[in-house]
Amino acid sequence: MTLLNIQNLTVTIDTVHGPINIIEQIDLSMAAGAKLGIVGESGCGKSITALAIIGLLPDKSSLSGKILLNGENLLAFTPEEMCRVRGNRVAMIFQEPMTALNPVQTIGNQIAESLILHLKLGKKDIRDRVRQLMENVGLPVRRFPLDLYPHQLSGGQRQRVMIAMAIACEPDLLIADEPTTALDVTVQEQILDLILDLVDQSGMGLIMISHDLGVIAQTTETVVVMYTGNLFETGPTVEVFKHMAHPYTDGLFSAIPRPGISLNSKRDRLYTIPGQVPEIHLRPEGCSFADRCHRALDPCRTQAPPVVDMGKNHVAWCFNPLDRN
Repeated sequence: MTLLNIQNLTVTIDTVHGPINIIEQIDLSMAAGAKLGIVGESGCGKSITALAIIGLLPDKSSLSGKILLNGENLLAFTPEEMCRVRGNRVAMIFQEPMTALNPVQTIGNQIAESLILHLKLGKKDIRDRVRQLMENVGLPVRRFPLDLYPHQLSGGQRQRVMIAMAIACEPDLLIADEPTTALDVTVQEQILDLILDLVDQSGMGLIMISHDLGVIAQTTETVVVMYTGNLFETGPTVEVFKHMAHPYTDGLFSAIPRPGISLNSKRDRLYTIPGQVPEIHLRPEGCSFADRCHRALDPCRTQAPPVVDMGKNHVAWCFNPLDRN
């Protein structure tokens, strides 16, 4: 059964340079209970895609296409209808819990908010449910009273509160946007394990957004590589990571430090992709990666790249893909 089906999604935002498409006609699909990863450099459209799904884009933006959740087009919903979806059927774990949490509300009240709004439970049931959620995310109430405020918790503990808020109504789809940002390595591992355990127990779908390829390898079954608001490569995570077809994907992998490699000389210097992600109003015609790509051909600079079937549900948008099969 298909949980999420994004068709021809375009997100346009008003800028000082006029209306600009920051997401360009993307198509994505995932089944119920599936785990999908979205990777790419900062500014490539990962978070904007997530915000489009959950209906939290900036005011000066417009959308076209379809975002089907269990067959219903969310783009046709009124703001009031989206309020009933958000936090109930679709929930999101944001990057930075200290800015996402309300500093003047207790953690108990913030976890309870969606239960009050969506489930209409009585006070005792809400209190019991909040206590259980705290237990589920590793914050037992005997050690972390519900009247604590966000500033009284560590970064990892605040992220656990965010997770409790997100799963409170047992949504069909959970979006995790860089959920381990600014956490130390040990806490990162704990948070990722917690998210996977909760997703597996409930059967909800997961979209994991990250620039960390290790996180994507650990948590997802399918991966999408994005650049400048476009899809560059998609497929089963194992296939894409093993047979990287797009030069951009290859560049991301090449920039990963590897154990045992000395970086003491220029010859051993860690690889970096030349150039940087272009500003949205300076994106070139054709393939937007052409100016940074060592495999660029003449058509790359003037034409939209074709879809190339690499086999095993693995595709890339490229004129000159790498053949690793």
